[in-house]
Amino acid sequence: MQLQGKTIVVTGVSSGIGAEVVRIARFAGARVIGMDRNDPSLTLDGFVKADLGSAAAIDAAVAQLPERFDALCNIAGVPGTAPVKLVADINYLGLRHLTEQALPRIPRGGSIVNVASILGAEWAQRLAPHKALAAAQGFEAGAHWLRDHPVPQETCYQYFKEALIVWSATQSQTWFLEHGVRMNCVAPGPVFTPILGDFVSMLGQERVQADAHRMLRPGFADEIAPVIAWLCSDQARWISGANIPVDGGLASTYI
Repeated sequence: MQLQGKTIVVTGVSSGIGAEVVRIARFAGARVIGMDRNDPSLTLDGFVKADLGSAAAIDAAVAQLPERFDALCNIAGVPGTAPVKLVADINYLGLRHLTEQALPRIPRGGSIVNVASILGAEWAQRLAPHKALAAAQGFEAGAHWLRDHPVPQETCYQYFKEALIVWSATQSQTWFLEHGVRMNCVAPGPVFTPILGDFVSMLGQERVQADAHRMLRPGFADEIAPVIAWLCSDQARWISGANIPVDGGLASTYI
């Protein structure tokens, strides 16, 4: 993996997968600008403290980013134990708004990587509503659509990860053709991060136990981060519109 001379913006840098992406990318020669609502605990080349759950806050944060950078890694997120509106605003609407605002600053050959989830694997079962939400352009239009089509608390995390995969796939080809910027998703399985406990609480012990025999163990952040960083590199220059599971084979057990 070669990232020498590239500038990469990474959200969610204060812990977990985001922090590991920073470490790997800087070791590979990249200059990394972090974004998070919490202060970072590792060395960065720049940091923007931001609430990624509102359009106004995102616009203010984008104004502090470099005029040009080579990749955006959307890693920040909240678990499904958070209120539905917060999950929607940060995991989907805010991520989408940040990406749209950042796109003009990413040159041809650049990359966008969105962190989805193995829980988004059933997106095809709700393809029509996910495409309708994707078509509601802008943060407010998306929020209005969701007010008219409420999402239950118990399935909100899965729903918005599905929606993220669908939006990424439907939008990626246009951006690749018109701007030369690739967009892909990485879909981790359960990972040892600060929100793993919330992940277990969200799914419930019955679901967790049912899936336990399908995998050796949860993953570690440093097993997910290299795939994200690699998608920012020129070696991945012909990959766009993909959703790549990084889950120890968990997804394959459902086939």
